[in-house]
Amino acid sequence: MNFSIFTATRGNLPQVLELNEAALPAVSSVTLVEMEHFLSIADYFRILKIKNQIAGFLIALSPGKYYESLNYKWFEKKYKSFMYVDRIVISPPFHGNGLGRAFYDNLWDYSLEKASRITCEVNIRPMNEGSILFHEKYGFKQVGTQETEGGKKEVSLLTLDL
Repeated sequence: MNFSIFTATRGNLPQVLELNEAALPAVSSVTLVEMEHFLSIADYFRILKIKNQIAGFLIALSPGKYYESLNYKWFEKKYKSFMYVDRIVISPPFHGNGLGRAFYDNLWDYSLEKASRITCEVNIRPMNEGSILFHEKYGFKQVGTQETEGGKKEVSLLTLDL
């Protein structure tokens, strides 16, 4: 499958937001204003295009950003150097084509000189089995768990050493 990975721009945000909201509850809901904030603070905010259609996106942040995520803050307390994957979304028609792996490979290359590990969380309540299997296969290891949203969700906190 032919695709290209580009740095996201403000003009991409409406489509990115649409993909994000279609992926609930695997990712949390955000507003356009919050997406604009990501665009201003993220070290890595890239989109994946297939034939001029946005088929996915990945947002990652290093420590020290103004971001109130409980999971990001958990990693900030534990590690000095990391690249935190806040969210990755691949549009359902493109699942199973290696695009998630391609995104992570691209992030790996980007992060090698900038961080000592890639971190993320995956929902275990509600269970996101596909994401858990993907991250295990890629080599991520669980380093903790945490309840969020007042106990509505529980996440597995994962890390991959670079």
